[in-house]
Amino acid sequence: MDWTIASILGLDGVTNGAIYALIAIALVLVFAVTRIIFIPQGEYVAFGALTMALLQAGVVPGTVWLLLLMAAGVALLDGVQAVREHWPAHRMARHAVRTLALPVAAALVALAVARSKPPLLVQALLTLALVTPMGPLVYRLAYRPLADASVLVLLIVSVGVHFALTGLGLVFFGAEGFRTTPFWDQRFSFGALAITGQTLIVFAASLALIVALFVFFERTLAGKGLRATAVNRTGARLMGIATDGAGSLSFTMAAFIGTLSGLLIGPSTTIYYDSGFLIGLKGFVAAVFAGLTSFPLALGGAIGVGLIESFGSFWASAFKEVIVFTAILPVLLWRSFVDRDHEEH
Repeated sequence: MDWTIASILGLDGVTNGAIYALIAIALVLVFAVTRIIFIPQGEYVAFGALTMALLQAGVVPGTVWLLLLMAAGVALLDGVQAVREHWPAHRMARHAVRTLALPVAAALVALAVARSKPPLLVQALLTLALVTPMGPLVYRLAYRPLADASVLVLLIVSVGVHFALTGLGLVFFGAEGFRTTPFWDQRFSFGALAITGQTLIVFAASLALIVALFVFFERTLAGKGLRATAVNRTGARLMGIATDGAGSLSFTMAAFIGTLSGLLIGPSTTIYYDSGFLIGLKGFVAAVFAGLTSFPLALGGAIGVGLIESFGSFWASAFKEVIVFTAILPVLLWRSFVDRDHEEH
């Protein structure tokens, strides 16, 4: 291997690492606030890429019907709860409108413009509007009733949600793979190294999102509420912070980050309905490097995972996944010694 090949592999690894960093940050966020190891995070990546691909093909994406199905399920659950608890009619109506307004609006817009192949930016915004609301809906359907359960129970639920979303992805998107159009197809050459415009967009979007998350957690009341919930859920509840609202917000942010990741990775990788699991698993490996607690360490771990995958594919392409997932073993061993006195409260 010479310097040229090493630089190309390094660029590829850092680019993939930027995507894995977003997924890892979302996993750390969800776990810190809710204690949920959110295995289905990769499904948002797949749904985002597939939705964008279908919009580019001038087809109404299956995300529309999946989103409406989830919203109807949540509205039904809330209606049953309202009847049992004898809610006033105005409260029931307000709650139903809050649940259904955004999904129905996004679905109507998609139905109206999908076949006309709107501009690329409009397609991206519409994709975010269709997939992001699935975050709080999934939280309400699967996790909120079990918010105080043990981490093991929540992990088992996550496995079930993963299989459910993968099956629904097959139903609503089909088994065919798609690759989206790049946002910027310009190429820049630096000697033997070529950088595409899409790569620069990946770096810029990842950096912008990380900065935005920093500002959100440091400067906004909602961000400080999430931080308080992550530090001490019971204490946050006693201080008047709605922990259910914090959980819903963390899932919303995770869905947004996952969808954005799908938009960024779609032009460089063919995405199938079940591709999200492997992508999410690599993000999970990066999150484990951070102990599922630190955003900066998750970023560093993701870059490391991307580089291991890139150089591993050069030396042994058939075993690159094995190499990546084997790298987690020494980290787990180290964590078992470092965190052995930690107890969940």
